[in-house]
Amino acid sequence: MASSTTAGDVQDDAICSICLEYLTEPVTIVCGHNFCRACLSQYCEERGTGTHLTCPQCRAQFQKGEFKPNTQLNSIVQKLKQLGLKPGKGQKEKLCERHEERLKLFCEDDGETICWVCERSRDHKSHTVVPIEEAAQDYKGKLQGALGPLRKELEEALALTSKEEEKTTEWQRKVKNKREMIAGEFNRLHTLLRAEEQLLLQRLEEEERETLQRLRENVTKLSQQSSSLQQLITEIEGKCQQPVVELLKDVKSTLSRSENVKLQEPEAVSTDLKNVYKISLDMNEVLNKFGDKLQAELRWRCAQFYAVDVTLDPDTAYPKLVLSEDRKRVRLGDKRQDLPNNPERFDPCVCVLGTEGFAGGRRYWEVEVGDKTRWTLGVCRESVERKGNVTYTPEDGYWVVRLRDGGYKACTSSPTPLPMSVRPSRVGIFLDYEVGEVSFYNVTDRSHLFTFTGTFSGTLRPYFNPSRNAGGENATPLVICPVPAEAGGNLCP
Repeated sequence: MASSTTAGDVQDDAICSICLEYLTEPVTIVCGHNFCRACLSQYCEERGTGTHLTCPQCRAQFQKGEFKPNTQLNSIVQKLKQLGLKPGKGQKEKLCERHEERLKLFCEDDGETICWVCERSRDHKSHTVVPIEEAAQDYKGKLQGALGPLRKELEEALALTSKEEEKTTEWQRKVKNKREMIAGEFNRLHTLLRAEEQLLLQRLEEEERETLQRLRENVTKLSQQSSSLQQLITEIEGKCQQPVVELLKDVKSTLSRSENVKLQEPEAVSTDLKNVYKISLDMNEVLNKFGDKLQAELRWRCAQFYAVDVTLDPDTAYPKLVLSEDRKRVRLGDKRQDLPNNPERFDPCVCVLGTEGFAGGRRYWEVEVGDKTRWTLGVCRESVERKGNVTYTPEDGYWVVRLRDGGYKACTSSPTPLPMSVRPSRVGIFLDYEVGEVSFYNVTDRSHLFTFTGTFSGTLRPYFNPSRNAGGENATPLVICPVPAEAGGNLCP
């Protein structure tokens, strides 16, 4: 006969951890734990079809319907039932430590099991005491009731953990992309600086080589003159030591040669590094150029991390404007369309607003202008007058840059000309609402064009004006560009 401990272990294996009763039609899931078929089915239904199911006992994941009958365990359960053993009764019954009597009662006040002697004692005389089976059944129901909310809390915790892990992975991806972008940009700048360095060193080397050559030619000429003088001196000294007849021989020729000797001065060669000042100016120019360019490009790169998906609002479009189906392109059509003259629509201004309104934060978007000869881009107050002519100034609610007649201007109170070394085919607009800035960038050469400064109030909207066609020369549409690949998270403050 099996020991009580072994029987207790078998009993534990035959109990469903959901209902805490003997298993009915036991089924096994992938982790090896067993449950009543009805209990597990209800457990799965309560959690729906769109969530990950986890084992109620060990939290291992499994799929709905991914369980199979356990006929062997079902046979064991039936035998336990035939023996008349109730769940939890397989183990040796515990006795009261004070009275060595069976623990058949439960004190509600003290929350402990007691024997019949304890019940009659002074400690429990006035307490509420119920039979242990009745208390167990009551508390089993309460515990089962507590399991549902706890399991839901666990499911929510697991779902939140999964989301946080996804956010961690996404953040690491963004940081990796930013790190690679910074390294790439500085490598490019390093390459350009090294090229400028080599150019300046080459100029210095050329001056060094030219000056050294001239100085060495002077040394050579002076050395030759010194050698000739030394020979003449030696000859005269020897002449003075000769006998009278030999001394007087060709003496006039020797004296004539000595009298005609004239030292030839060396060519004046400046050693003041005549080009060093120019080289220093060039170097300062390079450093200033790259410093300004680097600062502008870093500001532009930082702005890109606030890129938003902007679309065109057809309710604001001038009646002759034609918008693409995805509301990303706008051009001026040939005919006026039959559209309602709603209060939001601009007329006769050839413009359209972005659907998105911004009343705070930082936003960036880019517009392809291509080879258009006329356009106006920027932001405006949502409250601007839509009917009649438009005055492009911040005082009138417009912060825009425009191209007209080959000239680029920022539409300040008195228009500010914008010199352009590289014609922009794409323009970036960055709105920093709280700081009160609207900045424009030439995406083609990554340079800064202009920044409006002020104080904003109310909602601002992206502004697009493709302008008149000018005899077909300006028919190219304005195109809102996709969010830059570098974007994807606010890595900048």
